[in-house]
Amino acid sequence: MPSAADHIARAIEAAGGAVRFDAFMNMALYGPEGFYNSGGRAGRRGDFITSPEVGPLFGAVLARALDAWWVEMGSPDDFRVFEVGAGPGTLARSVLAAEPRCLRGDRSRYVCVETSATQRDSHPEGVTSLAVLPEGELRGVVFANELLDNLAFRLLAFDGQWRESWVSTSADAFVEVLRACDPPPFALPARPNHGARVPWQQSAGEWTADLLSRLVGRLVVIDYAVQATAELAARAWRDWLRTYSGQQRGAHYLREVGRQDITTDVCVDQLISACGEPDAVRTQSQFLQRWGIDELVDEGRRVWEAESSRPGLNAMRMRSRISEAQALLDAGGLGGFTVLEWVRVVA
Repeated sequence: MPSAADHIARAIEAAGGAVRFDAFMNMALYGPEGFYNSGGRAGRRGDFITSPEVGPLFGAVLARALDAWWVEMGSPDDFRVFEVGAGPGTLARSVLAAEPRCLRGDRSRYVCVETSATQRDSHPEGVTSLAVLPEGELRGVVFANELLDNLAFRLLAFDGQWRESWVSTSADAFVEVLRACDPPPFALPARPNHGARVPWQQSAGEWTADLLSRLVGRLVVIDYAVQATAELAARAWRDWLRTYSGQQRGAHYLREVGRQDITTDVCVDQLISACGEPDAVRTQSQFLQRWGIDELVDEGRRVWEAESSRPGLNAMRMRSRISEAQALLDAGGLGGFTVLEWVRVVA
């Protein structure tokens, strides 16, 4: 069976000898035999850990926020929760287990959007499972946790001037070719170190702008992010252009094609240039505390103390909230992620 590398090599040949980096990345992650179509996934047995995989506490906090946003919209009957990049449905399970009022009696209001058919097969019963977002108006909340960092991005490199990375082949390996490009719609330093690189997150900006043009409700995006693209030009590119496989940092982004994730920090200035200022910007720690994580942890501690002499499954789950909260609020880890919110309501 042809590998992801085989498919990409054929695409490069058909394109005349090179494809832009974002096309290469899209095929490496989402194309035939690409990483997410050949078993790559989040989770303790997967390739990386995201907040929902820490435990059910993250989903329980989100359920509280969803109820508040639903009430804010007037408790509409056509309210939906669209989780984009839902993976195997880990977050959906936690949210549904918390039984938010906005979904009570109609689990199909929770829409799991996931491109990978393999991961869609793992979605919980009762939810609506889709490969792509529906066309037309979206009414409710769209939630995307660590999605934008995985949308294929263009790559710029400085070798005396800013040029764009394309991918070609040489001796059965993928190699980078730099070509001239138009100036991007965001600020770049004029004299960075030779070899500096930055992502041009055109797809992320277009995805966000399109969604907001169709949304009645709220978009919530959580990711590791920087405020300005120029910040990444000052950092070693291996620090922000990351690969992951089996819970470990992976190889160079042109190697192990289809067998490792490729990701980057999200540049907030690029999103703003595409779709305007968000209505709220917080750290994940601030977001979770705003929506009651401390109350849920206190509740868990009380239940554990009351039942610790003969703990059942529920008491064990309640005790785990303490360690889960530590991981989710860690300023040097998940707690330091950026939460961006855009609100679109009908006057």
